[in-house]
Amino acid sequence: MRQLPAVTLYDVASRAGVSTATVSRVVHGLDRVKDSTRARVLDVIAELGYVPDSAAQSLSRRRKDVIGLVCAERTSPKLQYDIEAMSLLFYDEILRGVEATIRERDWSLLITYLNQDNGSDLRRLLSLSGKVDGLLVGEGNVPPEIVARLVERIPVVIIAGNPRERVADVVTADNRTGAMALAEHRISEHGRRRFYFVEGPRNAPDATERRRALMSVLRARKDCQLVGCAPGEFSVASGADAGQLVLAEPRLPDAVICANDQMAIGVLQSLARAGVAVPGQVAVVGFDDIFPGSLCDPPLTTVHSPIRLLGERSCTRLLDRIANPELRQRVESLPTELVLRSSCGCPPGTMVRRPLQRQRGRSRGNTAAGTS
Repeated sequence: MRQLPAVTLYDVASRAGVSTATVSRVVHGLDRVKDSTRARVLDVIAELGYVPDSAAQSLSRRRKDVIGLVCAERTSPKLQYDIEAMSLLFYDEILRGVEATIRERDWSLLITYLNQDNGSDLRRLLSLSGKVDGLLVGEGNVPPEIVARLVERIPVVIIAGNPRERVADVVTADNRTGAMALAEHRISEHGRRRFYFVEGPRNAPDATERRRALMSVLRARKDCQLVGCAPGEFSVASGADAGQLVLAEPRLPDAVICANDQMAIGVLQSLARAGVAVPGQVAVVGFDDIFPGSLCDPPLTTVHSPIRLLGERSCTRLLDRIANPELRQRVESLPTELVLRSSCGCPPGTMVRRPLQRQRGRSRGNTAAGTS
């Protein structure tokens, strides 16, 4: 992926209709600039993707031995714990994988949390691209048009991104195989037929893939049906709200599938407060295999997503692309495991891990597990 020529201070000044001195004052946060002029210059900076200060170093391709990690910051009244608002249960594992990869190379890591609804955050992201040799972007939290602009300037790898991504490299878990195995287990081994799904955030590719996989199974099983859906935000509180919607159904579903474990924990809390037996009356399962799920009553059946390995493989791919920007784009899908405990209907004390054969797909001329 060949990078475009650098956007200069003069380009910004020309497009905004101001002097280069004015652009410089805006970039450095100095006074003596009208608010309307400052806003116009900032809009042009965002439009052109101008990267101030260290841009010249980056765009001349002089290496800094620094990579950036862009994490999703989720802000919502339904995120009652800081660890959820900052997605720390996910990014802590990602960070460990990235650090394990760069440690022996003596590279450094620059981390930022991004709220994609905040325009200044997006401008900050474009600025960040001038301070690093490449970017790891988490969970599809950066709009596609911004990703495309970043890829024009520096190497980018998306962690847990959309496997249909057309612009940047993606390393993700095999959500499809995991979610299908989860649904099939409940149908074939526990006779569940009426399913309820708790969604994840709309911009989360993992949640989308998990829902698609469930619907694929249900379409193939004419004796099964999806009886309801609830919105969710990957948080315990949103799972508890979804549990209340489940309880409001005229007839309880046989099984609730949640797009992640945190929401499944919230569903378990709501059902327990209402005196609904799990799994006797309603089975509940999640996805990711975070440690708190094993401590629930009953312990949570789930799918193990290799989160730390996602960090390792994404970082390795980014370093490869920094070394060779002409590599073909690739989507890498990492295998998952079905983790059976007792919330799905398995006997109390069950703890079984079943490795799953990954679904091999095609991505821009490569198989999902292939190499460039």
